[in-house]
Amino acid sequence: MGGSQSVFTEEELDDYQELTYFTKKEILHVYKRFRELNPEKVSEVNKNVQLDNETILELPELKVNPFKDQITKVFSSEGNGDMTFEDFLDMMSVFSDNAPKNVKVEYAFRIYDFDGDDMLSSRDLKEVVDRLTGEGQKLGDEEMQQLIDNIFEEADLDDDDSLSFAEFEHVISKAPDFVNSFRIRL
Repeated sequence: MGGSQSVFTEEELDDYQELTYFTKKEILHVYKRFRELNPEKVSEVNKNVQLDNETILELPELKVNPFKDQITKVFSSEGNGDMTFEDFLDMMSVFSDNAPKNVKVEYAFRIYDFDGDDMLSSRDLKEVVDRLTGEGQKLGDEEMQQLIDNIFEEADLDDDDSLSFAEFEHVISKAPDFVNSFRIRL
């Protein structure tokens, strides 16, 4: 087996570089991480094989993320959490330090939109808060409702009891630490 450079043609690397926020060297590193998830299945012959969701969730950064199932679902081309290398590369690119904030915000919105209706309802927000607080620190019903009411008071500009992408984007623009929390380091 040759060096990792032989895995992709120069043209493939150029295409991946054009479509992501990565350098060619970083793309090869992402491929190495993808391959390490299942070395028997991912080979130079079959480099864009699909890995099941369970395997993808073995990635240490996802394993500890309370939104891991939503993240893999959003980045999976089939929407079931299973990923090809290209799906995995897209995910890693969006979570990279080089991805612009507006791209990160768009994907965060999709990850938090549990019912997939392009709006963040009180049910979506409750799920987000529950996942962020964890089992041991769940809010009571009254505290949860107060928090959701406060979020809507601050962010729901059209008073429809849900957040559109534009409203979500507006709120996130006020959160200076958002970009730092929405990343996976290579």
